[in-house]
Amino acid sequence: MSHKQKKSLARILGAALLLVAALAVIGAFGENIPLWGELLLFLPAYLLVGYDVLWGALRHILQGQAFDESFLMSLATVGAMAVGFLPGGEEQLAESVFVMIFYQTGELFQSMAVGKSRRSIASLMEMRPDRARVLRGGEEVVLLPEEVAVGEVLIVHPGEKIPLDGVVLSGASDLNTMALTGESLPRPVGEGEAVISGCTNLTGLLRIRVERCYDESTVSRILALMEEASSRKSGSERFITRFAKFYTPFVVVSALLLAFLPPLFMGNFTGSFALWLARALTFLVVSCPCALVISVPLSFFGGMGGASRIGVLIKGSNDLEALAKAEIAVFDKTGTLTSGDFAVVRVEAVGMSEQELLALAAAAEAASSHPIAKAICAAAQRELPVGDFEVKEVAGKGILARTGEDHIAVGNLALMREVGVDPGTIEDKETAVFVARNGVYCGRICVADRVKPESAEAISALFSCGVRRTVMLTGDRTDIAADVAKSVGIGEVRAELLPADKVREVEALLATPRRGKLLFVGDGINDAPVLARADVGVAMGALGSDAAIEAADIVLMDDDPRKLARAITHARKTLRIVRENIVLALSVKGGVLLGSAFGLFGALQMPLAIFADVGVAVIAILNAMRALRIK
Repeated sequence: MSHKQKKSLARILGAALLLVAALAVIGAFGENIPLWGELLLFLPAYLLVGYDVLWGALRHILQGQAFDESFLMSLATVGAMAVGFLPGGEEQLAESVFVMIFYQTGELFQSMAVGKSRRSIASLMEMRPDRARVLRGGEEVVLLPEEVAVGEVLIVHPGEKIPLDGVVLSGASDLNTMALTGESLPRPVGEGEAVISGCTNLTGLLRIRVERCYDESTVSRILALMEEASSRKSGSERFITRFAKFYTPFVVVSALLLAFLPPLFMGNFTGSFALWLARALTFLVVSCPCALVISVPLSFFGGMGGASRIGVLIKGSNDLEALAKAEIAVFDKTGTLTSGDFAVVRVEAVGMSEQELLALAAAAEAASSHPIAKAICAAAQRELPVGDFEVKEVAGKGILARTGEDHIAVGNLALMREVGVDPGTIEDKETAVFVARNGVYCGRICVADRVKPESAEAISALFSCGVRRTVMLTGDRTDIAADVAKSVGIGEVRAELLPADKVREVEALLATPRRGKLLFVGDGINDAPVLARADVGVAMGALGSDAAIEAADIVLMDDDPRKLARAITHARKTLRIVRENIVLALSVKGGVLLGSAFGLFGALQMPLAIFADVGVAVIAILNAMRALRIK
């Protein structure tokens, strides 16, 4: 509990004790105490708990913004204190103090609930680095991350956060990525591997070359994202904002009419005015819209906080609301449903062993940075010195290498034909790399992009949570795309597409008759146009990707597509909580407002008014807190 909340609680308890003391004095000497004496007994409790509400109402009136909760509560409680002094008026001094105490109790609950929601999202803020150790002139210098330049070398000790994005120059360690991805399993890193800011170094000393300045680092962009989230309001929030803007003046005018019109038409203004004024004041107490104005944004805020706990960043409540209505899920293939990393899946050697074929190809490909070359070298488990071969890269075809009397060709069919080698008829769903030595065909190495083991489970979970249609859009070959779609359970495939073609396909899907939203899931690097065009753009595995952070509405902080179904289920739960709070507040308030206006509740009128205001607000706030919890 914050200092401000502790202070508020102390005021509430102090006012309650003063109220009990005033009631005890009146109970003992009530017959001998005039009404103004009772007012003096109750005033200390009222002013202790309500002085900030009264001052807030006065300040807003002077600023020309009178119609708010403070104004309604001040008008209702001050009026209730005054009504007993009118002819025929019933004394309501204790009730006025009760109303203010319960109102402030509701405000305290609201503050604590908002604080808990903020702390959930602020757990992301824990990844903010507060210092950076930089190697300058052979010495470690401690600086602010903002003061470190690109190219400088960081020293990160075990237990420290990585302050900036970079590449490991030396050392090996395990990184805790919990704050970024929601995953507790440490990620091992070593020399030459990229690391991102916000992770915690667990085991070994790392020397890291800075690749991005602080303003462009992963942690800086994510924090900026969360700070801007409140500006992206959902349709429900915009409705509540508009509703409150017109609702409060309407309530005040209605209360004035309720106080003055019935006595005028009944012909006994002096005798009945106090009765109708009391009803009008009760009407004002009930009418405070705090249950709606607070609980609806709090529900969305809690929903975003709950999602952040599993590594799902939702940019705003409008994006959460759209995610809850997802009906069509469109996927990119490479890097989304597949790992994006090539691997050798089959080796067919002619005149030599499979390992010898791999070693021959790896020796020729050792200097290449192409993903397929890296996959072959990894499968060969050997690294020959680049100087052993004279290498020539043939654009779009492969590698020509020479060592001594040997001439080696490693590449596609076009390269084989160029060197006069015929591998025969080939029908594969993988990418085949052919190898020839001195004009003699030696075999082929089949390389494929591996399907993520969790992709099939992710698609099945989407169907289970109400997504009716799944589509894959990819620039890969039709046969490869169809095979991947079949293995993961996607129903429709559009293959051999350029980025502009993907946008056109998404626009065609958006034009189809549908009730829900279309979400596109991509790796966030080359899919930025489609992410921006879809109803909901979801970037997967987007750590460090500028395009993902900027173009997507939702960012899954790691490569696990199963989190998408969890996020949709959580978004729908949040939206359900919002609707429950709206229905609860409007139905209870509407019933008590009508009853108060016609005096149906008798002596229970003020207690019911307190429940309809503060009680409903507390219930709605506690209900909104459920959005923080995610299974």
